[in-house]
Amino acid sequence: MRNATLVVPGPKIADEIGVTRGKVWIWMEKLRELGVEIKGHHASGYQLESLPDLLTPSLVQAELGSQEIGGKIIHFFKTDSTNTVASRLAADGAPHGAVVVAEEQTGGRGRLCRTWYSEKSSGIYVSIILRPPLSPSATPGITLMAGLAAQQAVLNATGLRPDIRWPNDLLLNGRKICGILTEMNAEVDRLHSVVIGIGINVNHRQMPPELREIATSLRIEGQKTYSRIHILAALLGEVQKLYHLLLDQGTAAIAARWAACSSFARDKRVRVVTGKGEFRGTTRGLDPSGALRVCFEDGHEEPLISGEVFELKSNDP
Repeated sequence: MRNATLVVPGPKIADEIGVTRGKVWIWMEKLRELGVEIKGHHASGYQLESLPDLLTPSLVQAELGSQEIGGKIIHFFKTDSTNTVASRLAADGAPHGAVVVAEEQTGGRGRLCRTWYSEKSSGIYVSIILRPPLSPSATPGITLMAGLAAQQAVLNATGLRPDIRWPNDLLLNGRKICGILTEMNAEVDRLHSVVIGIGINVNHRQMPPELREIATSLRIEGQKTYSRIHILAALLGEVQKLYHLLLDQGTAAIAARWAACSSFARDKRVRVVTGKGEFRGTTRGLDPSGALRVCFEDGHEEPLISGEVFELKSNDP
C-alpha cells in the first residue's frame, strides 16, 4: 500500500482476507508494536501513515531486481536465530542465495558463542545460504567477502564509512555496528553449504548500558533514521557482486579489496587474542589466503588464521 492517505474500513480488510474484525484489530496492534505507523479512525477505518520499514520479501525484492542472492526470502517477525533457521533450511535443500531475515531474534548469536543484541525492528538480522563450488579452504575468503559486502552496503546506503576489523567486524568511531558469523557444512574437499549470518545495528536509539562502550548504531552515529529495506537490499547486492568476484578471481582479489577498506590491514598496533593466549604486535597486511600478518613484540612475524584483534590505543602500555 503506497498511498499513505488512504483510509480502509476494518470490515473491508476482514472480508478481503477472510478473518474477523477482532482479528484485524489484533494484527493492527501487532504491527504498531513493530513500529508501523497506523492511525485508527473510529468511523472510517485504518490509515497507513507512512510506508513500514519491515523487511518483508515484497518490499526488499522490489529494490533488488533479478539476482540469485535474495531470489528467495523467508521473513520472520520473531525467531530464535536466523542462522539456526538458515542452517536447518540448508540441510533440507534450500537453494543457493536463499535468505532468512527477522525483525527480532530471541537467541541471536555471534562468534565464540556470544549473544547478539537484536532489538525489535531496529536492526538487520539476516542469514544468507550459499552453495559455492569450492573447497573448505576458501572459507576465509567467504568470511572476508561478507565483511567487505556489509561495509560497502553501509557506505553506499548511508554515506557512513565503517572500518573493518579483521576478519569482518564493522566499526564506527571505534565501536561495533555489525557482526558476522559464518558457519559451514562441508566434507574434506567440498563445501555443501555456507550460512553467513549478519547483524547490523541500524536504528537503535541507544545501546544497553553494558554495550555502550563497545557497540553503537548507524542512527546514533549518523543522527538520523535509515531505511533498513534500502540497506538490506544494498547488502544482498554487494554479496551477489563479491561472491562472483570470489569465484572468478579467488580469495586474493577479495583480500586486496578488503585491505583497501580497512585501517587494520597494515601498520595498526593491535592486541591479538587466540587460543594460545594474548599477544601484542603490529599488522603487516593480508596474505592472499586472507590471513592477517602480524609482527609480534618479540620480532617474529606470522599469519593470523583465527582469533580476535583489537586496536591498541596510544595511551595503552
